Amino acid sequence: MANLRAVGADEPPPKKPLSLTEAAEKGSHRELLVAMRTRIARTIQDPKCPPRDLAALSRRLQEIAREIEEIDSQDGQDGIGSAAGTADEAFDAEAL
Repeated sequence: MANLRAVGADEPPPKKPLSLTEAAEKGSHRELLVAMRTRIARTIQDPKCPPRDLAALSRRLQEIAREIEEIDSQDGQDGIGSAAGTADEAFDAEAL
């Protein structure tokens, strides 16, 4: 899950998410997944979504969310990736 924070004065505003078609044509793999996630979530939320499709769409939504989290952790966007790549300091028993 993404953490919310205030945007700094020197930061550009966040980019508007691409539509599914735009993401498929010129977006990155992550942008395509985000657009797919949005589209599937809207379909699931629609009361007219056929019940027979709900289970498959829900499962696919979870898979896409996991894949996005995986990409973010590899890119260090979730804060964990950079921590995992930081080497431990040498232990000094005399410091205790």
